[in-house]
Amino acid sequence: MALVETLTNIDLFSELSNRELKKVASFMTPISVRAGRDLTVQGKPGREFMIIAEGTATVRRDGRVIASLGPGDFFGELAVIAGVPRTATVTADTDMVIQALNRREFSSLLDGSPKLAKKILVGAVKRLHEIEQSLVR
Repeated sequence: MALVETLTNIDLFSELSNRELKKVASFMTPISVRAGRDLTVQGKPGREFMIIAEGTATVRRDGRVIASLGPGDFFGELAVIAGVPRTATVTADTDMVIQALNRREFSSLLDGSPKLAKKILVGAVKRLHEIEQSLVR
């Protein structure tokens, strides 16, 4: 149930009902990650959306630190939704547990429920808008 609660606080899933959140959670896989491992590499293809359950990570774009992430934070949604290359490198600072949803699972989820797909895509557009606005400032 903690994963459903975490999903509730993620903009990408903000439009989903509790039932739909449970469906998304059922597709996610917990993965243990060692400190120092790159979870994403800028410019490389990506296949997973990830939520941090435990631990911390650093986000770098063009070699510069742009953010620190911790439990409840997420990344990789653009790669899963649009198949675009990673926009930043995310490196585990500590041993971590992440919840991952790969592109194939994500597609199955969306194909199985057009209503859910629409809600997730609305959430994704909101997130992109927020990112764009933060870059402008």
